[in-house]
Amino acid sequence: MAIKTKKFSRRSPLAAVIVVLAGLLVSGGGYMAATAAVTNTTKTEVSQATIDTGKKLFLANCASCHGKNAEGTANAPTLIGVGAASVDFQVGTGRMPAQASGPQVEVKAVQFKQEDIDALAAYVASLAPGPEVPTDSYLSQVGNVTHGGELFRINCAMCHNAVGAGGALTEGKYAPKLTNTSAKHIYEAMVTGPQNMPVFSNSNLSPADKSDIISYLQYVQKTPSIGGDELSNLGPVAEGLVAWLLVLGGIVVITIWLGAKSN
Repeated sequence: MAIKTKKFSRRSPLAAVIVVLAGLLVSGGGYMAATAAVTNTTKTEVSQATIDTGKKLFLANCASCHGKNAEGTANAPTLIGVGAASVDFQVGTGRMPAQASGPQVEVKAVQFKQEDIDALAAYVASLAPGPEVPTDSYLSQVGNVTHGGELFRINCAMCHNAVGAGGALTEGKYAPKLTNTSAKHIYEAMVTGPQNMPVFSNSNLSPADKSDIISYLQYVQKTPSIGGDELSNLGPVAEGLVAWLLVLGGIVVITIWLGAKSN
């Protein structure tokens, strides 16, 4: 006599548990991957002495606005989780420490030596994970200039101008020009999103895409315009205005002068 075996049913409670666990593993793994994509994959090892030095510099120069524990105050945001890249960008470009409040923090002369900036960045990075300062091996890569130009025009040109000349924004804010910005600070701006700029994590722009954009901007910085005077790269409106006022206006003046001379 044949013995009937109980087949495993897809509708059994055990199957439901397996499906839920699989869903949790997939969603959790995806979240971890997306979070890791925001930061640089290479974490810089720093000594405790460097972190302690950075904390002393922070308490002396930054705590009055950002709080003694970088928790933020009514005058400045928290720095917990911003990462070393944000500190290196803000302090390394002279934006911080800020001299006065306003629509936008102004660029000024850098106030610290690079070793002090590194110590400040190490201290802030020790508070919570965040974007790391890019390594030299990454910044030395030569990207695709053509592809970088396309990505820049799609993602950045509406604020920074098609060739990085900068432009005005609302409420007294502006997108700074990128004609003298270093590759490191361009990368840090993309991964930290300073002030009005959005954050471009590796899930938005891959490391290769970022390298292409940096290569494009460096090409623009080093290559003069083949079309003559760039007029500060203000765009076709400024060029058209000069054409009307100088070229066509000059033709009109010469025509009037020739007509008056013949009479």
